[in-house]
Amino acid sequence: MKDNTLTINIAIIDDDTMVANLLVDFFERNSTIKTLYTVNSGNSFLEKLNNHVTMPEVILLDLRMNNGSGLDVLEALSKRSEKPKVIVMSSHYDPYYMGQMLKLGCDAFLPKEIDPEELIEVIYKVQQHGHYFSEEQIVSLREQVSPKSPKIYLDSKDSLSERELEVLQLVCQQLTTKEIAEKLFISPKTVEMHKSNLLIKTGVKNSVGLIIYAIQNNLVDPNTLILLD
Repeated sequence: MKDNTLTINIAIIDDDTMVANLLVDFFERNSTIKTLYTVNSGNSFLEKLNNHVTMPEVILLDLRMNNGSGLDVLEALSKRSEKPKVIVMSSHYDPYYMGQMLKLGCDAFLPKEIDPEELIEVIYKVQQHGHYFSEEQIVSLREQVSPKSPKIYLDSKDSLSERELEVLQLVCQQLTTKEIAEKLFISPKTVEMHKSNLLIKTGVKNSVGLIIYAIQNNLVDPNTLILLD
């Protein structure tokens, strides 16, 4: 369950100043989302990074900008040991690009014309669960990992345990560590241990990779993935 009373610090990187200002005003009036700062280019944000500016929890990032694109920002953030969640917002949105966006390191991919109320929901979803997929993106991901895609099979010694499969399925439902622990009646520390084992056994890097792995190997039905409430 999302907690929309939590304060989330964000930054907006967009060369459309009017859009950025409208979003800041909307967030202030309709949520507990706090905008730490806005910048109008990728290079301006990278300069802030070099000056050790306060890092937001979530970044709203435009892809196409003059003086440093969103891709430059994603590449720079990928080299950091700790990085904020990144929501890419693009006027050139296509759900089929979601797989590529995941590879680039973003945690959600949205059309720029998204309703601001829905955007607030996505920001909370990403902050609390680590990522967000829309229904059409799930359909697209399912097509991209169709039977034509090679499946990954674990050696018997590396097969997933029953408990690891349970944790994997709950990760696919975008439950937090605490929620998984409560559902399985185990400690959060034990959940994290199972997650670590899943990452090692599957060879993926994060929960998004686990979800794609689960879909590709028919361990979860993509239609059961949790979307916005």
